[in-house]
Order: sequence, then structure tokens, then C-alpha cells
Amino acid sequence: MDQQAPSARPRRRPIFSPILRIVFVPALVLAVVAFALMWRPAIAPQQQAPVFDAATVAQGGRLAALGSCAACHTAEPSRPYAGGLPLATPFGTVYSTNITPDRATGIGAWSEEAFTRALRAGVSRDGHLLYPAFPYDHYTRLSQADIHALYAWFMTRSALDAPARGNDMRFPFGVRPLVAFWNVLYLDRDPWQPDPQRGAEWNRGAYIADALSHCGACHTPRTRLGGTDKHRTLDGGEAEGWYAPALNARSPSPLPWTRADLVSYLRSGIAPGHAAAGGPMQGVAENLRLADPRDVEALAAWLHASLEKAPAQARPAAAALRADGLPAPGEGDADLARMRLGHEVYVGACARCHEAGRAPSSGGALPLQQAIALYDPDPRSLIHIVGDGIEPPDGEPARWMPGFGAMLTDAQTAALAAYLRRYGARQQPWADLDDTVRKARQP
Repeated sequence: MDQQAPSARPRRRPIFSPILRIVFVPALVLAVVAFALMWRPAIAPQQQAPVFDAATVAQGGRLAALGSCAACHTAEPSRPYAGGLPLATPFGTVYSTNITPDRATGIGAWSEEAFTRALRAGVSRDGHLLYPAFPYDHYTRLSQADIHALYAWFMTRSALDAPARGNDMRFPFGVRPLVAFWNVLYLDRDPWQPDPQRGAEWNRGAYIADALSHCGACHTPRTRLGGTDKHRTLDGGEAEGWYAPALNARSPSPLPWTRADLVSYLRSGIAPGHAAAGGPMQGVAENLRLADPRDVEALAAWLHASLEKAPAQARPAAAALRADGLPAPGEGDADLARMRLGHEVYVGACARCHEAGRAPSSGGALPLQQAIALYDPDPRSLIHIVGDGIEPPDGEPARWMPGFGAMLTDAQTAALAAYLRRYGARQQPWADLDDTVRKARQP
């Protein structure tokens, strides 16, 4: 009798197919790496308010002025450092936070250890990562003595109740853990080092510019991921929709800067032969006047050494912008209609002040051939100045300029910019000027 062969046992299917393993294992490794990069422990809240001596607090105030901390962390002048100021970035809007010593909504529960970690690593007391709109990639190079003084200053301000506003970020930039990867690419935590080939004043200015005043945050181009391009340091960047000109040999300034000019400009926002500070730089000058004058002198020494390498622009004769007639364009000039419109706007809105000649007590304005905004490779600063004007802080005596945004159409603004660029600066036309004007004038 034939015996029937036992049936073969069915093979077990692998839990993960080879293709799934190829996907799952790297994803798991990436998740572990991401967690290791982004996770930071909370630092316990301090129970008692620290006590500081008056000299340390005063020094912290002078350092806060050098860092222009109030410019970003103050939305209402009556509530200094309470935050709430919107900071527009290419990735969305970030709102500054309350850095007064309120325990519930500010940093009152922060120890100096937590404060230091925020400045050096961009990590909040509770462990979440801070967006790099807060320039911790510069503050990381601050000395511990300066961090201590800053901590003393902020912990002795008036405590204000001001809950943080939610940020409005575009996806996926609102996913805060992604900042950990940004830090891998752009956060260099090496301490600041002096240049032994330079003197003490220059080195002090360089330290202030890099670690505290974070000049490169605005005046250096940024990559597509928002980090400063370290191969183009101080080559010119942007801040809040304004063009921030280069602070090196690429400076577009039509006149050379002297050290005395720079000291005056940094402390007051105005200097002989140069345009008044506008936009974000106006806030910087408002803060620097509260800083230690010796530190501003050092900052000017560093800046002058960088700017003196820049060749002055070939400045046209003053008659080139006179209101008694349009300079003759070349034959067959297709842009003649725009130049004529720009000239009409100049005569009606600009010539009365800008051809009067500036003097310390006069109502005259800077001859526009000397205005750096005409020489910038980007027209946005000029567009903002024309539209918004320049207004000094409330109650402060200073140069001012009315804004013409409500009076001029986009076409008139573009024509004026094109006319000033051509006949004021004698530079090549700005590309895509109409589109730039439209975007800059959007609310």
C-alpha cells in the first residue's frame, strides 16, 4: 500500500519585504538622528529673583543698546521688551517674544543658565528650539561676562504681562524641529577670536559687529534656507523688505566714509554728505546713541577699515538733476516717456527740498546724487523711502522726509526711480523695476 507524502509546510512570509526594509531602516535611523538633534531638556525654573550690582546692570543696558534688542522686542514704545513685533521672513512671519522678567509670559523664571543657552544655542528654557529670526548664530560668540551683564539688565526691567503671539509660518517651516537641521548647517559655536594683526580698538569693533550688533545678519546675503552665505560676508543683504548695502569693497556709497562720518551716522542716523538712516537702520541708530560712545567709536573703526577699500562712485555733476529741463536722451530712446514722467514727479515732489542744499539748520535735503539708495544694486530701499518717507522717533528733533506713497501711483514711483537711477547716479537700469515696485508697495 502506497504511503502518501506528507504535505510541505508553508513558508513564513518575512515581516518586512526587502523593499520595505530599504525604506524603513533609513527612515528609522533618520528619526533617531532628528530626535537626537532636536531634543533638549527643560531647565528648571528659578525660584528666587537674582540680585545684581548697579554697575553690571548699567553695562548690560549699554550692551543691549549695541545689540538693538529693543528694536525687535518692542512693539509698543510704552511697553519696552514686551515683544509682539512682527518680523517678516521669506518663510513666514515670526513674532518677537516678551523678554521682561514676568514669570508667566516673559523670562522671569529663567536662570542665567537658561538665558545663556538661548543665546548660545537657540533653545528656550522649556527645551523648544527658537527660530533663527532671533540671531543666536551671532550671539553664540558673546563672552560669558557680556551674557551675564545682559541677563542682569533684562531681569531688572519692569515685568510686563505679554503672552507670546502665534507665528504665521509657511509649511513646512512651521515644523519647529526642522530648525535642528538648520543649526547643523549654519550654527558655528566656536568662540570669537581676535585678530592678532589688528589693534585693540579694531578688535573691539569687530567683536561688537559680529557677536553683538550682528551686522552680518542684514548686510550679508542669505542662502535659500535662510542662513548667511559665509562666502559673501557683508556683500549686501536685506532686512524687512529693505536692501542692506554691502559694508566692504562692494559698498555702493557714492562718497567715501570717514571715521567721523561713521560715528555721527551710527549715533544719530545722519552724517555730512550721506543720506539719513531709514528703515531698519533708523532703529539701529536710535539704539546706538544709548551705547557707550567708546564702543561706537570702536564699531566705526572696524567699519571704516572695511569700507575704505570701496572705490567711490563716479558722481555726476549737480546740474544733472536740476528742475529746469529734462537732460536730453539719446535719439530713438524707447524709454523717453518714462524718463519724462519721472522728471515731472521729481520736479513736483523732490526738487524743492533736494535742490535747496542741506545745511545743519536748514530745511534743505541731501542732493540726490549723493543718496546711496540710487546706487544700490536693488531698488527696494529707494522705493520704501519714496513711499514711506523717513520719520524721527516721536518727540525727537531730527531730519525727516514725508512719504509720497498715498500720492504716487506704481507707474509714477517706478518712473521716478528709473529717472533718478539714470540721471542721478548714471547707473545701468534696475531689472524688473515695475514688478519690484508693485511688490514693495503691497500692504
